[in-house]
Amino acid sequence: MGNIMLFALPIILGNVLQYLYTTVDTLVIGNYCDYTAIAAVGTSSQPIEVLLCIFLGIGTGVSILISQHIGAGDKKSIGDACRTAISFVYLSGIPISILGWFISPLLLKIMGVPSDVWDNALLYTRIVLCSAMGNIGYNMNAGILRGVGDSKASLYFLMISCVVNIILDITLVAGFGLGVAGVAVATGTAMYLSWLFSIVYIKRRYPELGFTLLPHGIAGSELKQIISVGLPIGLNNSLFSFGHMALQTLVNAQGAVFMAAWSVSGRVTGLSNMAITGISSAATTFSGQNFGAGRIDRLRDGQVRIPLASGAITLGAGLLFIALRMPILKLFTEEPEVLIYAGRFVAIMMLSQWMYAVFNGISCIVNGTGRVKYTTIINLLMLWAVRIPTAYFIDRFISGDHIMYCFPISFGFGMLCMIAYYVFSPSWKALILKSEIRALS
Repeated sequence: MGNIMLFALPIILGNVLQYLYTTVDTLVIGNYCDYTAIAAVGTSSQPIEVLLCIFLGIGTGVSILISQHIGAGDKKSIGDACRTAISFVYLSGIPISILGWFISPLLLKIMGVPSDVWDNALLYTRIVLCSAMGNIGYNMNAGILRGVGDSKASLYFLMISCVVNIILDITLVAGFGLGVAGVAVATGTAMYLSWLFSIVYIKRRYPELGFTLLPHGIAGSELKQIISVGLPIGLNNSLFSFGHMALQTLVNAQGAVFMAAWSVSGRVTGLSNMAITGISSAATTFSGQNFGAGRIDRLRDGQVRIPLASGAITLGAGLLFIALRMPILKLFTEEPEVLIYAGRFVAIMMLSQWMYAVFNGISCIVNGTGRVKYTTIINLLMLWAVRIPTAYFIDRFISGDHIMYCFPISFGFGMLCMIAYYVFSPSWKALILKSEIRALS
């Protein structure tokens, strides 16, 4: 657990910095524009995630595959996987940038974005999607670095780009009055810088990987494995984000005030999610490397400790944020109605996110062994069969401004399903039995 936490800490800090991109955007917008601009930035994040998440899932597949190659000591396959990943950045990033410009109005229309928010939401979505390749490239390279056991480098890249983002935000919005367009340009520029810094670092720190800026071929066997592992994760993430977009339609139906509260509260609840993401990334690498090396005994030891540690840390952070929620929320806005809704949402999420931490920790350990089908199914059921129907039920029969209660219900469902996998899955029980037989022999 000590090594897991040391590996996870830079990832957590890096996630905090990456999250600061949108948080700083919201802070600057909240202080220099009105609440409709906050609502625009918040609602625009949903269609952006839908288009990007599938390719970020591919990046997770690269990380899992490289960690398994590292564990097995297969240097040739490591190089082939990196070469394939570089090409994939261009094959996905360029089409998304072009497609995103034309499909943005349709996505926002489906979400039912109000007329007073429409122009800013469309502008922000289009500009940020133009920086898609920088976003995909950075996250792909971060996955490669995690796969080889380096979790610190990404933190350094994000520190630099975060400072750039803050400077550009203040300059373009406060100085030149560009509003939503200013924060979008600042975010996109910072992501491209993160990508470029990661390329330079990998080339110098790991020359044996043969890393390049431009693509130079695809290894068919590696691509097949990356797709088989990463595509289900990516589709799951994308469908998950599409589900959030569907949920956003309910939020938008409550008006700009509730939309702004939803956006602002998301900045606070997202910070508590950083530990979950960092520990889960460490769990995936831990699982992949030990599975590749045949050390199932270590996998057995970590399958309970890691999820429990993630849940405990998340609950502790959640209680702290509940106590401090109003002073933090007031940094974004002074609108009384916005603060009432946002404060309620933060309290509900912070008391229940520990269940999601346990669920996600188990899922990542299972994913690290390449068993991604069950976790994909549970993720989809958690959203489409539980969270969204519950939200629509609450909106229809109780009150639309209480739809955030759908989150703890879905978190509990997901956690119980993943615990059941540990207990009842024949495949997982057979895997763990290997370590017990080896120990006896």
